[in-house]
Amino acid sequence: MTRPALIFIPGLMCDQGVWLAQIEALRARGLAISVAAHGLSESLPAMAAAILRAHAGPLLLVGHSMGGRVALEVARLAGERLRGTALLDTGFRPLAAAEAGERERQGRLRLLEQARTEGIRAMALSWLRDMVHPSRLEDAALLEAIAGMFERRSVSEFAAQIQALLQRPDATMLLPQIACPTLLLCGEQDQWSPPSQHREMQQLIAGSRLAVVSECGHMSPMEQPAAVNTALLAWLDWIGP
Repeated sequence: MTRPALIFIPGLMCDQGVWLAQIEALRARGLAISVAAHGLSESLPAMAAAILRAHAGPLLLVGHSMGGRVALEVARLAGERLRGTALLDTGFRPLAAAEAGERERQGRLRLLEQARTEGIRAMALSWLRDMVHPSRLEDAALLEAIAGMFERRSVSEFAAQIQALLQRPDATMLLPQIACPTLLLCGEQDQWSPPSQHREMQQLIAGSRLAVVSECGHMSPMEQPAAVNTALLAWLDWIGP
């Protein structure tokens, strides 16, 4: 039997840096591990299709934030290839209608304009104020790791990913079709993808398991790596050999 490949899928403006602790913890399982790169893709389905082209055979997917939505698009395109999914700090609904959706659109475009005019680091530091647990806002090492990761991406990539998120598909009807072991995880204080949203997902994905990480915002793999590692290792045990 072919062993599945384990693919980490980063979120908005993130790369392998968001997954360093998890890659180290899961390496001992002997799985082929890789990290997806989104390039200049302007849609989540295109990002998912690129993963499927790059990796043959069965898959284990771990997606964070936008990466969780990409994992859902992989499930839509090739659900029969999934042996397990872990969806961290993510969501499933499309852009909201009317005023709420316009607020999100304008907020994202303001960050893009800031990246263009003031630089990606300035944008990252603004973005982080609402994305990490308040207790970590003075954690220079964490903030530098996140800001440095963002700086490895370009403004063009940021624009493409914002476009992808604003046009994100509705996954509501997809969730009940997911049949593989699915872990849902989020920070207890995640303001962007709150626990309530993950509880809704748990109701829609049969047999899924939910882990809520205390003292944690949106960037759970970097904010609370030990708790995330524990949850992912338990998920792999659940899937089995």
